[in-house]
Amino acid sequence: MSESKRSKKTQQSDTDQQEPRGIEETFARIDELIMQLESPEIGLEQSFQAYEEGMRLLKACNGQIDRVEKKVLALSGDGGFDELGE
Repeated sequence: MSESKRSKKTQQSDTDQQEPRGIEETFARIDELIMQLESPEIGLEQSFQAYEEGMRLLKACNGQIDRVEKKVLALSGDGGFDELGE
């Protein structure tokens, strides 16, 4: 495996391990990435990496929001939760 591929895999796994878990933390990280992308000092490779990470985070966040939305829609009349599909 070439050095650049190994380096990219290492960077990606480091990023995956550092990704925030909560929706609020995810949005905060996305805001940081947007600020990086708007910076005139950012290079092309760094821009691409920030964009990739942002898209991964957006996808994860959309999944979290969808799960919460389904739970809210499934609220029963007595204030309990009825999981969809059960």
